[in-house]
Amino acid sequence: MDNAKSVLVLTRDHDAQLAKLKRIPHTTGTRAAEFEKAAATAAGILQWSASRELLRTVFAMCANVKWVHSRSAGLDSILFPELVESDVILTNGRGVFSASLGEFALAAILYFAKDFRRMIRSQSASRWEPFDVEVIAGKTVGIVGYGDIGRAVATRLHAMGMRVLATRRHIPQENDPLIEGYYQPEKLHEMLTDCDYVVVTAPLTEETRHMIGEAELAAMKPNAVVINVGRGQVIHEEALVKALTSGRIKGAGLDVFEQEPLPAGHSLYRLENVLLSPHCADNTHDWKDRAMDFFLQQYDRFLKDEPLENVVNKRLGY
Repeated sequence: MDNAKSVLVLTRDHDAQLAKLKRIPHTTGTRAAEFEKAAATAAGILQWSASRELLRTVFAMCANVKWVHSRSAGLDSILFPELVESDVILTNGRGVFSASLGEFALAAILYFAKDFRRMIRSQSASRWEPFDVEVIAGKTVGIVGYGDIGRAVATRLHAMGMRVLATRRHIPQENDPLIEGYYQPEKLHEMLTDCDYVVVTAPLTEETRHMIGEAELAAMKPNAVVINVGRGQVIHEEALVKALTSGRIKGAGLDVFEQEPLPAGHSLYRLENVLLSPHCADNTHDWKDRAMDFFLQQYDRFLKDEPLENVVNKRLGY
């Protein structure tokens, strides 16, 4: 196989999925020194699980690299100026993990609508205490950042009879049967005031950092529930804790946080109106296999000079 299509595989873990790479010319390593010989002719880089620092160092060693692929969908942890300014194509794992995240959003909505925490508490105490529950059909949900994950969320919530709104930088001309109304980012507050549930799926960029803060939380209904499956820093965590402890909003279902792992003793662990997932809502048993299979499909396109999927706008960060 043409050495000009060789790939450098940057990893910190010797995952079993790396064995699938045996059919393509590649060099795997955990340190920059391991790529010194192969870097001169490498055409691609697979950012499997290494640090941004290693990626940046190896990228600088590669005079002929044409393509970088990130295993993950989120790119805030790997982008650096030299990559952004270059002509190198960047792709990511967008879509590989979306279905599971969409299911988590639905599960979190049902968790609060049916008050599962109360059921479990009563069951543990051997108490028979009937109470009223909510029906989610007809309720309004707003999706902040309508991309691939947002669509996976909308598909599931629309099927449950929910009214779905969404924010997008550019409002599409074609009709989307899942979405009742679109709002550009500057009209986020207008959408939030109408929502019973708010699902954050936005990537982390300079524009989205702390997009949901004190003012946005204040604009929500008192019975609103916030769910975050995007990036932790999109929500101002201190403002969220304040809104949750004061009863300003009903609750939050969180898979991502400003600091991960969430430090022991953090107030979010103790709040009764929080459903907390340790950033594992998309950790299905086969997620690494699916991530590698998608990369290999991308590599086959790269080898044939066919258009790659999931090409990232590096300046926008998604």
